[in-house]
Amino acid sequence: MSMNMKAGLFQQQTLKMAMTQELMQAITLLQYSAQELSAFLESKMAENPLLSLDQPTSALFQPTFDRKRSKRTHINTYDANYWIEQISEDTVSLEQHVMSQVNHQQLTGEQQKAMLLLVHNLDENGYLRINLDDICSPGITSTALEESLSLLQKLEPHGLAARNLQECLLLQVKAEGVNPLAEVIIENHFLDFAEKRWKDLSKNISATLKEIQEVFDYVQKLNPRPASIFFQEKPSYIVPDVVVEVREGMLLVGNYDGNTPNLNVDKGYLNRMKSHADKGVQRFIQDKWQEYEWISRGIQQRKETILKVIQCIVEKQPACFHHGLNYLKPMTMKEIADEIGIHESTVSRAVKGKYVQTPFGTIEMRIFFTTSLQSVGLEEDMSGMQAKKSLKAAIDGENKQKPLSDQDLVARLKEEHGIILARRTVAKYREQLGIPSSSKRKRYD
Repeated sequence: MSMNMKAGLFQQQTLKMAMTQELMQAITLLQYSAQELSAFLESKMAENPLLSLDQPTSALFQPTFDRKRSKRTHINTYDANYWIEQISEDTVSLEQHVMSQVNHQQLTGEQQKAMLLLVHNLDENGYLRINLDDICSPGITSTALEESLSLLQKLEPHGLAARNLQECLLLQVKAEGVNPLAEVIIENHFLDFAEKRWKDLSKNISATLKEIQEVFDYVQKLNPRPASIFFQEKPSYIVPDVVVEVREGMLLVGNYDGNTPNLNVDKGYLNRMKSHADKGVQRFIQDKWQEYEWISRGIQQRKETILKVIQCIVEKQPACFHHGLNYLKPMTMKEIADEIGIHESTVSRAVKGKYVQTPFGTIEMRIFFTTSLQSVGLEEDMSGMQAKKSLKAAIDGENKQKPLSDQDLVARLKEEHGIILARRTVAKYREQLGIPSSSKRKRYD
């Protein structure tokens, strides 16, 4: 069989969408969270003299399948009584806290410098992750560093300047001085203790399993991150993009614009510049006007898309919004995309980093999208969130002297809740919930 490989010319008509600058900007705006959008608008206002920003209000309306017909009732979302929550808290630094405990009269100048050098090399949890030889500096000897380290490890919060978790816990146990067995175990048998090889440990230290269990319970109350309180980030305020409320039994939805400024044009500046004789100024104003129109359309499309998505979610999940996330049904982004006639990737962008204010709290919109799990004897399949809740309940109710293995949990979930999961899925959900394996959940008292 031969093939004709001769070169030739032919025409083919294809249809594709050009990725214009305006379209790229609209996609970017859709992906922005509320905080990112506000920051973007403020930066653009500094670049574009035509732009002005105003404080907006919000509106709620009842979602219907005919989304074009909706009665809107305007409400003001700004509450001046919450201004006090914006005031930052005065905090004490780790350096200030440590040095306030030091008797400066009993330390040489070199030791004080060494102490500060050590504090500056602690990580956010209070650990010293660097060798003393590596932080020696002119005027500070290794002897001064060692003496200052010994003193630093005696200061509060206990556990500071440890080189690892074992030393951190040991410093705390020695400082409290109330559990000699815990000191012996952590100092000499930490790995066996942490890995719960307690039967071998029991023989080595001549202690009962119950006594080791009591040490374990005691260690659980210690702080593995003694300096974390001094390195807490300033809390970021979550700003919802949309709000869902229940009024007289009806679900109402709307954009939440309380903290996102409205984009407007400085008409006075525009009118003055329009009549300017300089052609360069006129071109500049024309470019900035076009930028305003692009941003304005992009913001409007962003609002409409996010609102359409939450409307559709509310229509598909009314029980969830009336009674809480326990009533969340399996739902995919493709279902929402097909329902409102947009691409699945657009839904993904619309919910990325977006929050909705609901009757049961402000939550991320992505939470509503869950996988469907096969179930037995139920009219509807279970969601992954429901499966995790049932899994946690089963583990919470187990006999801790004989904890359920992952395979036992597979059988329990199927028998009691009709949820069919593979053993590896149970293990994955258990790890996501921060629950250890059955061997590490076992208790001896």
